Amino acid sequence: MSDHLMRLPRRALLTAPLAGLLLAGCVAAPPPRAQAEVEIVAPRRPPPLREEVVPPPPPERREIVVWQPGHWRWDGRDWDWIPGHYGERPHRQANWIPGHWDERPNGTWVWVPGHWT
Repeated sequence: MSDHLMRLPRRALLTAPLAGLLLAGCVAAPPPRAQAEVEIVAPRRPPPLREEVVPPPPPERREIVVWQPGHWRWDGRDWDWIPGHYGERPHRQANWIPGHWDERPNGTWVWVPGHWT
């Protein structure tokens, strides 16, 4: 019998438990943790909010969408306007709290993201 055939069972005996552990680890792995939000800081006050004409919601989706107003986004150099849009409620009673910019004591501005309640 060749050395190759003699080594095969030993390899199988050594690697089978390891393979089982690796596969079991994949199945039993905990779900990934939510990543912390990145804080957006701007060095100066955002411009005044723009007036937006809110279009009527699509009739077939009227009960499940909410207008999310536009806001200024800091792109690292200057302000960029993000227009408002309709967003779908996660559940029927959900209310949208718009994001806004808060001034810090040091004169910088930090973005507080919008969220559902």
